[in-house]
Amino acid sequence: MRRSFVSVLFSVFYIIPGLAADDCALRKSVPTETLTLQQVVELGLCRNPQTSSAYLSTEVAHFNKNAGYANYLPSVDASVSSTKSYANGSWGDSQSGASLSASWLIFDFGKRLEDLNQLAAVWRATGFDYSDTVQNYVYNVIAAYYGMLNTDASVVAAQDLVVVAKGSKDAATKKFKAGSVAKADVLKADTTLAARELELKRAQGNREIAKGKLLYLLSFSQEQDIKIADMPANFGSTAESKTISELIEKAKSQRPDLLSAGESTNAAWHRRNSAFLKNLPSISATGGLSYDFSDDNGVNPNDKLGGSIGIRASMPIFAGFANMYNIRASQASYESAKEQQRLKEDAVAQDIWTAYQNYQTAIKVLDQTETLLKSATESERVVSGMYKVGRSTMLDWQTQQAELADAKMQNITARYDLYIQRAALALAAGELKENMESTGERE
Repeated sequence: MRRSFVSVLFSVFYIIPGLAADDCALRKSVPTETLTLQQVVELGLCRNPQTSSAYLSTEVAHFNKNAGYANYLPSVDASVSSTKSYANGSWGDSQSGASLSASWLIFDFGKRLEDLNQLAAVWRATGFDYSDTVQNYVYNVIAAYYGMLNTDASVVAAQDLVVVAKGSKDAATKKFKAGSVAKADVLKADTTLAARELELKRAQGNREIAKGKLLYLLSFSQEQDIKIADMPANFGSTAESKTISELIEKAKSQRPDLLSAGESTNAAWHRRNSAFLKNLPSISATGGLSYDFSDDNGVNPNDKLGGSIGIRASMPIFAGFANMYNIRASQASYESAKEQQRLKEDAVAQDIWTAYQNYQTAIKVLDQTETLLKSATESERVVSGMYKVGRSTMLDWQTQQAELADAKMQNITARYDLYIQRAALALAAGELKENMESTGERE
C-alpha cells in the first residue's frame, strides 16, 4: 500500500480552509469557498465510504497477520471443576479442583512460517487493493469535476448564443419595420431564439446532473451547490511524455491492481506449501498442573497438587484422503493465481495502449475544434455584418449561428475531455495520485 494514499486521508484538514479533521466526515453541508481539484479529491477521500471500507479491509488483513504470530508462542489453558456423585439413592462426596495446562509447538518443518507468509501476502494484497480503490475513486472524481466544468462552460456558451439570437431577432425586427426584409426573417429569428433558449435549458439541466454526480461522489446531498475552480489539468504530464513500452514497464512496478495480483499469487504459493507441510510430523512440549480442592480429612495438602511435563510428537497418518486432495486443490489454486496475474498483465498493457491512443486523439481533436471555433466565429461575424447592410439573408446568418454554436460546444467538450483522458492515462500507468501531488495543483 503506497504511503501517499494513506497520508492523504489525514491531510485533508490542512488543505481546505476551516475544515477540521473531525468535521470532514460528519459535516452535512458543502464548503462555501471555491474548491480546487486537489481539495475536492481530498475532501472526497475523507468522506467516501468506498475508500473507507477498503482501508478497513486492510486493517482486517493486518490483524489476521498479527494473529499468525500466536503460533510461535505457548498456549495456556485453565479450568476449574466441581462435581458431586449420586448413586444408590444417596449423594456422594464433592469433588472439586483446578488445572492449568500448557503446550508449545517446537518444530513443524516450517508450516507456521508458511502460514504467516501467506497472511502477510494477503495483507499486502489488500493494501494494494486499497490503493487501487483510491486511484479509481480519484479518477471518478476528476471525471466528475471536469464534467461539471464542461457543463458550466456549456451553460455560459448557451447564454452567449441566446444573446446572439436576440441580437439577430432585433436586427430582423428593425429591418422588417423599415420594409427591407419580409416577415419571414422575423419568424426565422424567433424560431432560432426559441431553439437557443431550449438549448440553454438543456445545458442548465445537464449542469445540475453533473453537479449531482460530483456531490454524490463526495457523499453530500445533491440539492446543495458546490463551487469549483476552472483550472488546467497538470496531472499526467509525466505519463504523457513516455512511450507506451516505458509506461507498461512502469505500470508493472507501481500499478496497484497488478501488484495485488502478484501478492495474491505469492499467498497461493505459501498456501500450497502449508498444505504439504501439514502432512509432516510436529513436535510440541506439554505441561500440566492440577490441584484437588476436595475436603478430605487427613489428606496431606501436598498430595493434592499434581503436575506433568513431556514432549509430544504427532503425525497425521490417514484422514480419508483429505490431505492429498487439499494439496492438489492448493496447487490448482496456485496455478490459477499465476494465470490471473498473467491475465492482469495483459489487461494493463491493453489499458495503457487504449488510454494512450485516446489521449493522443483528444489532443488532435482539441486542436481541430479550436481551428473550427476560430473559423466559425469569424464567419458568423462577417455574415451578421452582411445581413445588417442587406448583403446576406437571414437563412445564411442562422446557418452561421448554428455552426458557431456547434463549434463552441465541440471545443468545450474537447478541452475537458483532454483533461479527463490525461487522468485516464495516468490511471492506466498507476501514477495518477502521484502526479497530482507532484504537480501541486493547489491555489
